[in-house]
Amino acid sequence: MLIFTELLRTTDQKLIIANGATNHSHFLISMGKTLDISRLVGDIKRASSLWMKQHDRAFYWQEGYGAFSIGESQVTHVVRYIEGQKQHHEKQDFKDEFRGLLDRYKVEHDERYVWD
Repeated sequence: MLIFTELLRTTDQKLIIANGATNHSHFLISMGKTLDISRLVGDIKRASSLWMKQHDRAFYWQEGYGAFSIGESQVTHVVRYIEGQKQHHEKQDFKDEFRGLLDRYKVEHDERYVWD
């Protein structure tokens, strides 16, 4: 988690919580207006990949990512959701959940390009 905290600090962003499962990660980040999401995700992927290689761990990120914005009133709910990833994914597969989010928020997508 320190690697993300330091990376975000240097770009004036704030990591609120990070957690995940074996096949995906969740980050709740308070972003300023000066950095776009694609750059931030790229920075996170580069920094974490470098850290994993330095610690002799085989690792790679998929090419894509999903990013959703939330309002201040949703922070507590999203923090609880991210904290409960292990329990949550005992009930629902990540891919099914992500498909549901894309459908719920009317994000057009092509399954051929979502998973790599």
